[in-house]
Amino acid sequence: MQKIDTPNTILIVDDDEINRDVLGNILAADYSIEVAENGKECLDKIQECGQQICAILLDVMMPVMDGIEVLQKLSKDGVVNSIPVFLITGETDVQIIKQAYELGVMDVISKPVSSYVVQRRVNSVIELFTSRKRLSNVVSQQQDQLLQQAKKILSLTMGIIESLSTAIEFRSSESGEHIRKIHDITKLFLENSPLGEGFSTEEIDHISLAAVMHDVGKISIPDAILSKKGRLTPEEFEIMKTHTTQGGQLLEKIPQMKGLPFFAYACDIAKYHHERWDGRGYPDGLKGDEIPLWAQIVSIADVYDALVSPRCYKKAFSFETALGMIVGGECGVFNPNILACFQKIEPKLRTLYNRDLEQMQE
Repeated sequence: MQKIDTPNTILIVDDDEINRDVLGNILAADYSIEVAENGKECLDKIQECGQQICAILLDVMMPVMDGIEVLQKLSKDGVVNSIPVFLITGETDVQIIKQAYELGVMDVISKPVSSYVVQRRVNSVIELFTSRKRLSNVVSQQQDQLLQQAKKILSLTMGIIESLSTAIEFRSSESGEHIRKIHDITKLFLENSPLGEGFSTEEIDHISLAAVMHDVGKISIPDAILSKKGRLTPEEFEIMKTHTTQGGQLLEKIPQMKGLPFFAYACDIAKYHHERWDGRGYPDGLKGDEIPLWAQIVSIADVYDALVSPRCYKKAFSFETALGMIVGGECGVFNPNILACFQKIEPKLRTLYNRDLEQMQE
């Protein structure tokens, strides 16, 4: 556990030298003493050695800046929450005392002071603040540890999910790079187009991670169909289409998944990334905005990567050809707004593939 350096300096603020000496003599056996003659000097001292100060003993009536003005400044800056302030005063005005407490004073000690009273009150409050600070530090450290553990668990979960998704891609004779590309395209899409407006950085990360699970349902498809190089028969295609519903059901059957922040996105994407804007997709024939936005984005990302990447049944199309096929409607009907955004960011998508090519050549 991190060691806490305990402040051990008391700042005495009073325009009367005798009062400063009296208070200093009472407390000098247990604390280091700093003094100030007025409110302005007090603020300067706090600025200079605030980390070492464990308490402030403050007079009310002082030249330049009085005690109430000092309190107003300390209260505004939040200093009274970390350093206890005692009002040492001969004032009997109830309104002044009330105002002092409202501004955060911990205690009011009347003049002339009693050595015993000053020691007991000051020591008790300083001990209280020190204990509270230590407890706060312990709680903060425990929160940090829990956060780090949560991050590790999430990272492990993400790794398992990505491994499962990659294994499924290998079953269908596709490179594991496909799922990484879907992740990267989805993220780039949301970060560089109006479609991402309204999503936080964290939400974009969740949607992008959920995108890697778009084809998780293919685990239920027989190898003979999944790896077939030729055109599927109508019966085989009907079986292939079930990977969408199977994917959603699979995710819902994993109890640990339901508590993860990207679960809802993952289910939508797995089930609906083959729906079409014109309602002629599957599995439910959703139309238009009935299709979740994130599923629509993953849909166009999936098509684009499939076109520009080599497959066992075809060579890779050029970026220009792939763009033309998508815009021309050869690969399905997409949301016109998404299609417009896609055309604008497509040059950025090419950089994802060029970057990988450069890394392979190095």
